[in-house]
Amino acid sequence: MNERKHRVPKDVASCYAIADLRALARRRLPRAVFDFYDGGAEDEVTLAGNREAYARWRLAPRVLVNVAEASTACTLLGAAAGMPAAIAPTGAAGFGFRGADLALARAAARHGIPYTLSSSATTAIETIADQAPGRHWFQAYVLRNREFFWQLVQRAEAADYEALVITVDLPVGGKRERDFRNHFSIPFRFSTRNVLDFASRPRWALDMLLRGMPVMENLRGLQTGANSATAIASSVGRSYDPAFDWDRLAEVRDRWRRKLIVKGVCRAEDSRRLAAMGVDAIVASNHGGRQLDGAVPSLQALPEVLQGAAGRVPVLVDGGIRRGSDIAKALALGAHGVLLGRATLFGAVAGADAGALRALDILHDELLRTQQLCGANAPHLITAELLRPADPPHAAPLVAPQPGTRPCAGEQAIPTETPSEATRGNR
Repeated sequence: MNERKHRVPKDVASCYAIADLRALARRRLPRAVFDFYDGGAEDEVTLAGNREAYARWRLAPRVLVNVAEASTACTLLGAAAGMPAAIAPTGAAGFGFRGADLALARAAARHGIPYTLSSSATTAIETIADQAPGRHWFQAYVLRNREFFWQLVQRAEAADYEALVITVDLPVGGKRERDFRNHFSIPFRFSTRNVLDFASRPRWALDMLLRGMPVMENLRGLQTGANSATAIASSVGRSYDPAFDWDRLAEVRDRWRRKLIVKGVCRAEDSRRLAAMGVDAIVASNHGGRQLDGAVPSLQALPEVLQGAAGRVPVLVDGGIRRGSDIAKALALGAHGVLLGRATLFGAVAGADAGALRALDILHDELLRTQQLCGANAPHLITAELLRPADPPHAAPLVAPQPGTRPCAGEQAIPTETPSEATRGNR
């Protein structure tokens, strides 16, 4: 996708699209820090593919529908939500703007959607619960240190997090070459190149100099040292346990009695087995293109993941979402909701609380506007019949969800035929 060709907004209030917030974050941050958030693995084919997958679809709106009272409100994983979305886990946000994790959690609460705290966040599990009341999910990286992993899970339960998110597409860290070139690692290892880079953003650097580099609060006490350049640049994944398998996941399911979400699935047989195991939701995801380059785009994988789940559990999708219309396209392809990663992270690292809230305001406004322009008063009315391939001779065929594959409020299903509104549930 081409970048927007206009001047960088002067502040968060002047941002009218996620691309504006990205540009503002890019101007504010050292290149190494911005690239850590913005970049993907290797040639970044999957990173670009996540965006391109949305561009392959067009909306065919219904007209002459009374949309005066349209709403984005829905039910997401059994509870009310302001829109069919949750904040995805984004690690190390505090390196971009101190307190960014709290900013994202507060913005999520303002919009009535769940916030997912990463294990590698710079804010503690308990701090989020105390200072940003709302719906909280916790992404627990499955660590080599199993005792430490279970301590994290117990802390999340004690802090009353409603769901545990297990990411399964990260047995090892991806090869993120932007980080190599920028000499970027967490914890920071200073070199001439990155010191000069940091100094080029004096406002950011002064805060770090006076107040110190943020710490991954939830990983205090975990040994994460690395010696090789590859391990350093792949720092997010180097403590992950490559031996984690189905038996270990079954143990998590047995010991965690609240909602369990499994993130990082792209194959039908995996989603089928997860549904049979009794997980509460599945996320079709390729980790934002940050791990396996060349992986199938998340939106392209969504129909297959839905097919495997067969209506037994909700399926969400992440990766590449930058517009409210992207959310609508994901819903039309059968997703029950989306996870927002870079889109909201750009807001948080551009302007903390104001930036995070601005990002969600933009996406909410765009989704509501898309619904109204498409003749859909509610998210569950955004269905497959609203989609057309952008380039019919070359686009993949539209794979509509099968009847009964999208459980809604009250465990009802939305058939793919066009039923009366009285028979429709809520996503």
